[in-house]
Amino acid sequence: MESVHFDRAETYEPEEGWRRVEMAGSEAFSFEWFEKPPGHSSPMHDHENEQVCMVLAGELTIHTEDDEVTLGPYDSVWLEPWERHRVENTGDERAVGVDVFAPGRSFDFWLDRE
Repeated sequence: MESVHFDRAETYEPEEGWRRVEMAGSEAFSFEWFEKPPGHSSPMHDHENEQVCMVLAGELTIHTEDDEVTLGPYDSVWLEPWERHRVENTGDERAVGVDVFAPGRSFDFWLDRE
């Protein structure tokens, strides 16, 4: 067993106010907690990993090239590998969520991007 305590987990901000925290995971999957300020959006991107995004607080809109869905607390979405998408906080308050990636991905994904 390997535990990760939230207050001691590795964390970084790819952009101001957009914080990501690495939680327990493995090469098979990785689990990341995140928060986004109102109005923040990740850029359109893709990756080799399947992704499940679950909203814990606030509101997030997930945009793909063909669709979009707005999620509230405890709603989730599944994205296929290589499916281009972006995640935007379309609400008026801080949004909090969790991402699960399979297979696991490098925690510094956003720091390694051009």
